[in-house]
Amino acid sequence: MKLFALPSLPIGEVVEWIGRQVGERVPEGDLTLRDPEFIARVLGPAWEAARLYFRPEVRGLERIPARGPILVVGNHSGGNVSPEVMVTTLAFTRHFGPQRPFYQLAHNLVMAAPLLGDAAAKFGTLAANPENARTALRSGAAVLVYPGGDWEVHRPAWQEDRIDFAGRTGFARLAWQERVPIVPMVNYGAHENHLILTRGDRLARLLKLDKMFRLKVFPISLALPWIVNISDLAGHLPLPTKVTIEFLSPIDLRRELGDDPDPETAYDHVTGIMQRALSRLASEHSLPVLG
Repeated sequence: MKLFALPSLPIGEVVEWIGRQVGERVPEGDLTLRDPEFIARVLGPAWEAARLYFRPEVRGLERIPARGPILVVGNHSGGNVSPEVMVTTLAFTRHFGPQRPFYQLAHNLVMAAPLLGDAAAKFGTLAANPENARTALRSGAAVLVYPGGDWEVHRPAWQEDRIDFAGRTGFARLAWQERVPIVPMVNYGAHENHLILTRGDRLARLLKLDKMFRLKVFPISLALPWIVNISDLAGHLPLPTKVTIEFLSPIDLRRELGDDPDPETAYDHVTGIMQRALSRLASEHSLPVLG
């Protein structure tokens, strides 16, 4: 890992400098880094570990188109240790096989981490930006995106049954421009792997985390082993919560909303479908963590 010394600069220039340092450590989107042979070797043991710890229930895999580019749009849960990401990636790959190209978009800090970023890239993880998503879709791949990002994944515990993409319409614009179907996907239970008390968005603005790290939150939670977990940048030990994931029927924006849908209308259409499904999953769970 390359180390660097902080220069003596005014605070504004320091913030910009740190942002550049992080940005330079985010690898370019390279589809060839995805390694089907590596995935095939680790898929079985990884799924068994996830199955034993999170008891996943995955529904609706048969609704996903068997071939061609698709944009899988999910709600993001559980802080920086997000069980639904692992379960979704493993379940999709088990169903369709490692040879079907499948890419997941992740935050810059994930990709910049030396060991984590390298391992994730072998599974098909790319830095979350429109260029990488567009390149992957045009190659014929399935692409997984969590539009809510750090804002949704760190929502307070009492909002676990809410879809909250913070008004980000980029996923709808991308699907319409690339003429690919959206496959909505909802998860419930993953958010219970620790207790998030607050996003800390005001503190994040005060610390200028958005300019340095593209972070709009500085969350505070109760989590093992830290008890009081500040920022979650070091991760945490997730509780063995039951994770339920459901893939919904594909959405063709042109067919359902016309040839030139308003992005806000498309946003409301997709998130409305997802919210109704998430509320239904929430009603099926009676006990936190246990399911």
